[in-house]
Amino acid sequence: MSASAALTFNNVSRRFQVDNKKITALEDISVAVPAGKITGLLGPDAAGKTTLMRLAAGLLLPDTGGIHALGIDVVKSPIDAQSTAGYMPQRFGLYEDLSVQENLDLYADLQGLPLEQRESRYLELMHMTGLGPFSHRLAGQLSGGMKQKLGLACTLVGMPRLLLLDEPTVGMTPDEMMAMIEVVRKAHERFKLAIFLIEHRMKVVMELCERIQTLVFGEVIAEGTPEEIQNNPKVIDAYLGKEIVV
Repeated sequence: MSASAALTFNNVSRRFQVDNKKITALEDISVAVPAGKITGLLGPDAAGKTTLMRLAAGLLLPDTGGIHALGIDVVKSPIDAQSTAGYMPQRFGLYEDLSVQENLDLYADLQGLPLEQRESRYLELMHMTGLGPFSHRLAGQLSGGMKQKLGLACTLVGMPRLLLLDEPTVGMTPDEMMAMIEVVRKAHERFKLAIFLIEHRMKVVMELCERIQTLVFGEVIAEGTPEEIQNNPKVIDAYLGKEIVV
């Protein structure tokens, strides 16, 4: 693995058995996420994005290929990988009958954040997400956009160096989406994180990412800067008629 890469996939493939048929979710994928950068993976539904993210988080294992995250061999040591990277799935597992503050406390316990570091970390995250005035509100009473922001705060509470975001703007209105983009940008700037972001909305990856891979039917069809991706004929053809631009 390159010393400058926080996360690498090397010739990764993954298949699933469905009704006695083998379905290829990912085929020979190689992707590198540089340390301290935001890298995006753009793709429509059923492209294989979430499968790739779960592989990165050590929740699935590949059929072939290698994955390394922060120097850890994810295939050999998935538990170690899970304890060092922050993973936010599409619908983060908030406890809706607990308050914002209680959710933060719970995830701080789960992630082993020392007690003496919690107050300053909480203040920073609440300021960043704009959730400070709502610390005593039940999570179940938050709007969809605020729940996603709380999910991100809970993911970041343990101070990961690698952040894995699986469609963080899912279900959001355009205004909520732009607010979430700004929060992710602030988190990147403040904590110097490597971020691997997967999305079906082109607007999100164009706003946030320096490099973008485009995944269609389990294969990377294009890679480049936002401008290169937006003007790539393969990407235009792949998404023709699909609502990926918000």
